[in-house]
Amino acid sequence: MPLYGDVSWLTILAEASEAEIEPLVLAGVLLSLITVYLAAKIGGELCARVNLPPVLGELLGGVVVGVSALHLIVFPEGAGETGSVLMQLVSTTTDMDGAGLLSVFRGESEVVSILAELGVIILLFEIGLESDLKELIRVGPQAAVVAIIGVVVPFALGTTGLIVLFNIATIPAVFAGAALTATSIGITAKVLAELQRLSSREGQIIIGAAVLDDVLGIIVLAVVASLAKTGEIEIQNVVILIVSAAAFLIGAIFIGRLLSPVFVGLVNQMKTRGELIISSLVFAFVLSYIAATIQLEAILGAFAAGLILAETPKHKELEEQIIPISDMLVPIFFVTVGARTDVSVLNPLDPANREGLIIASFLVVVAIIGKVVTGFAVFGQEGINKLAIGVGMIPRGEVGLVFAGVGSASGALSESLEAAIIVMVILTTFVAPPLLRIVFKDSDAAPPTEEVELASAQSSEEQPSVS
Repeated sequence: MPLYGDVSWLTILAEASEAEIEPLVLAGVLLSLITVYLAAKIGGELCARVNLPPVLGELLGGVVVGVSALHLIVFPEGAGETGSVLMQLVSTTTDMDGAGLLSVFRGESEVVSILAELGVIILLFEIGLESDLKELIRVGPQAAVVAIIGVVVPFALGTTGLIVLFNIATIPAVFAGAALTATSIGITAKVLAELQRLSSREGQIIIGAAVLDDVLGIIVLAVVASLAKTGEIEIQNVVILIVSAAAFLIGAIFIGRLLSPVFVGLVNQMKTRGELIISSLVFAFVLSYIAATIQLEAILGAFAAGLILAETPKHKELEEQIIPISDMLVPIFFVTVGARTDVSVLNPLDPANREGLIIASFLVVVAIIGKVVTGFAVFGQEGINKLAIGVGMIPRGEVGLVFAGVGSASGALSESLEAAIIVMVILTTFVAPPLLRIVFKDSDAAPPTEEVELASAQSSEEQPSVS
């Protein structure tokens, strides 16, 4: 085979290197998935046995195997270049040098991150399937009020408090205040599903408000990121984001409902195995792709797809078929959220952490109060558990970490303020699931309003026959 100069040799060497690295990336991914599933299952089982939500166990399992403890599941941005114990295990099976091992580590981390993103997309698709679009529309005004208050109150209190009480500059204070506006729909939705409260009035208001919070959070993040870069807010970009978000959500649901009979007809004509689940995933991924391309979150597209398909005659069958896929991918998301969380910032013995912990204490109080008050703004709903709605909006989860990450990358946040935001995210993420279970358990002491009305109706029907 003729060789054309040095380029051919370089090409051959690159291909050889790639051929050597790819199997090791696969090996690293397999080890990571083994670790993730063991952490998720062990953590979930332990929490279930002490009457805590299993999703909390998945998060805690992620903390144990992540950057805070065992360093089994770590990522380049949080563990140096080759900080993963799993990568060290892989390196013992080969004589690959540091540069090659770094490539394997980065490839493995990227694959695990993508699988985690797919996990949250599948989770929101499943949540959409289990939600009632008519009920969401009915509670829409209440959800909008909850979302708006849940953004405005913590942002205003947090930003003002940081400037006045801690003398923090305006731009960093605005960034930290923006991080307080987030709500992790994934964590709350999973807990509601475990408590079988997803279809309750409280659950629908929480989900609707969390979706709106996600949209508002994206807009707030874009605004503060622009402010950090340029020192001024680009109104045009803000308007484009708002219009895009509204047009996408309304348009996707409206057009999707019109086309859903066509979708069902096509599925009914298919003869191959998996016709329903594959067609549904294609539909969900298309909407997720569109959402991502217009600078929204892909999970919004997946949620909209679930809402649309929930209106079809196939929704029960589809709910059953999505469960195994959800069981396989969703734990990756929750474990990686925990794995990325560095709880060393909670150590008060380290002098470098003390300033951040003081600020964090303030942020945690604002974060909890700023969301709990949202539930008491719900109107026109007799007998509803308002405290549960407020508690359901507390967790910041991966959304809050995104704010911290963007702020850190832009250079707008000091180390202490970044640590304070991370502490706030950790505590609100871990405290919300057990609190949500407690507030719903308290409400179970009294029979739900619908059951009371049904009992009284039956009693009134029986009285004439007795007389």
